[in-house]
Amino acid sequence: MNKVVLLGRLTADPETRYTQTTNTMVVTFTLAVNRRFAKEGEKQADFIYIIAWSKTAEFCSKYFRKGQQVGIIGRLEQHEWENTEGKKQSKTQVVAEEVYFADNKKIEQADTSILNSKTPINANNDFEITDNDDLPF
Repeated sequence: MNKVVLLGRLTADPETRYTQTTNTMVVTFTLAVNRRFAKEGEKQADFIYIIAWSKTAEFCSKYFRKGQQVGIIGRLEQHEWENTEGKKQSKTQVVAEEVYFADNKKIEQADTSILNSKTPINANNDFEITDNDDLPF
């Protein structure tokens, strides 16, 4: 099973691109994820490269901003290629399959129309927010 669950902060606004052949939206960003065990008094973080496609990419592009805390569920991918000098290169990334808001302060400052509508806040339509629901944040 290849499943990754991350909670961290965006290091910059997501970058949006489109594929040349199918014009599919692709969003990339880096997530700073604090390490659970670090030396006393020190915070250590890993910087994880995230890529999102299609509707998940649209959601990230529209609502995610630098410094915001988010939750990401996805899969790990390893890519290898040769650069122009013939040297082998590799990159590990997480392909976002589900994305969530995870920061109370940012939710309050965000466009509240998404919270007042019947639109789910994750891009995969796993649940729907209604006026009667208690939000976990």
